[in-house]
Amino acid sequence: MTIRPAFSRQLLSVALALASLGAGMSAAPALAAPPAQLKTQVPGFYRYAVGDFEVTALYDGYVDLDSKLLKGMRAQQIQSLMARMFMQDSKGVQTAVNAYLVHTGERLILVDAGSASCFGPTLGRVLENVRAAGYAPEAVDTVLLTHMHPDHMCGLLGADGKPAFTRATVWAAQEDADFWLSEKIAAAAPEGNQPFFRMAREAVAPYQAAGTFRTFKAGEAIVAGVSVLPTHGHTPGHSSYLLTSGTQKLLVWGDIVHNHAVQFMHPEVSLEFDTDQKKAIATRKALFAQAAKAGWGIAGAHLPFPGLGRIRKDAQGYAWVPVEFGPIRSDR
Repeated sequence: MTIRPAFSRQLLSVALALASLGAGMSAAPALAAPPAQLKTQVPGFYRYAVGDFEVTALYDGYVDLDSKLLKGMRAQQIQSLMARMFMQDSKGVQTAVNAYLVHTGERLILVDAGSASCFGPTLGRVLENVRAAGYAPEAVDTVLLTHMHPDHMCGLLGADGKPAFTRATVWAAQEDADFWLSEKIAAAAPEGNQPFFRMAREAVAPYQAAGTFRTFKAGEAIVAGVSVLPTHGHTPGHSSYLLTSGTQKLLVWGDIVHNHAVQFMHPEVSLEFDTDQKKAIATRKALFAQAAKAGWGIAGAHLPFPGLGRIRKDAQGYAWVPVEFGPIRSDR
């Protein structure tokens, strides 16, 4: 085949153009590397409306709980249930510790105060998240304790050992105070449990000295719009708080559930830390039935943050239905 001179010149021009383009591309500066990974999380708070009340979930942090603490079910079955929820247990199950700030319009109420420094570096963030949420700790006027375990009350004190909530009255059930603040009961307890009693006494001591630690009995009214539900078992005076605004209700239930993958489907599974395991099981079963039937919102201290949602009755036990992230809406 004979190549015409004109066509040959065209081929040469194309080749030269491609060569020039390639040279230009190779000479382009390399893309700059992105900045270093930040490896930090957003502040741990989430707002939620209950009628005219504004509820702010506060993340205190997490603790890795060994699934062996769950009682009443074979280990293989527990592992199977957790695997369904993709829960890792090689170093313990990551378990949230949550507290809840309730603005009623007239009062600023904190339900549980977190762990402070009692349980290690993965916990103790309630105070910083109160501030991150736009509130000052001194604006809190009422603290309601679901019970007197350290991860719910050590946060009553700041890093200096002084009251973190300087204007607040702290409330706990009489039965819990009688148990956890008793030096006689503490002395008779197993040695490994005695630090729990000491931390409880230390957390409330400054409030007792100031006359701002008080106890309530069953049926006693504390704050308008908040009802106390005795939910004993996990501790002698474990209590939950039912918030009511208009037609909407939210139950802040403390330590009714520690492992959502297991205990919703099988409320008969208890925890080694339950003071009275039989009573804790009976309380959980009754509360699940009541909350599911009434359609109450739920706020749980050890449910995945923000720990807000509802309970659905299933053919086998119950299921946890978490809230969806979104704007604050009081119409639902």
